Amino acid sequence: MDMTSDPVILASSSPRRKRLLELADIPFTVLTKEIDETFRPGLELNAAVTDVAKRKALAIKDQVGSDNIIIAADTIVVLNDWVIGKPANKDEAINILTQLQGNTHRVITGVALLKHTKEILFSECTEVVLHPLTPQQIIYYIDKYQPFDKAGAYAIQEWIGVVGIKKINGDFYNVMGLPVSRVLQELEQL
Repeated sequence: MDMTSDPVILASSSPRRKRLLELADIPFTVLTKEIDETFRPGLELNAAVTDVAKRKALAIKDQVGSDNIIIAADTIVVLNDWVIGKPANKDEAINILTQLQGNTHRVITGVALLKHTKEILFSECTEVVLHPLTPQQIIYYIDKYQPFDKAGAYAIQEWIGVVGIKKINGDFYNVMGLPVSRVLQELEQL
């Protein structure tokens, strides 16, 4: 049963992913279902985030029509071998941002595009380096922007991105949660 007239269904409630699709002038409808986002054992990181994205897409597949394209994504931040999720509280956010500053970390987004029986799965990696930040800057950012729903405890499009990004290698929008230009290229295949 087709629940929408929009051809694209975004399987994410992320305001950042919604905004990126809006910027790309892609009409879409949001439809989500909670899933267990735990990585399956034995998968390397790129495959693991792509697997989570695919599971998000499959969770809603029966609720959309065969002409709809589902876009789902999962984003993680990695420092060395430490996979950094969303901070549970202020102390955890302070610790994460303290560890990230001055070091190169990776932002990996896994993407799943599904249409009926076709699927395209890929991941995108962007390297980011933050300038050294003072403890006061870190606390200011956390208190003002409350980054508790963001992997890595920050959003590049907020204050910390403006004052704190020293270097970025890769897709800026991937750090926001969706490598939208690659998504557009891959949509052409569907």
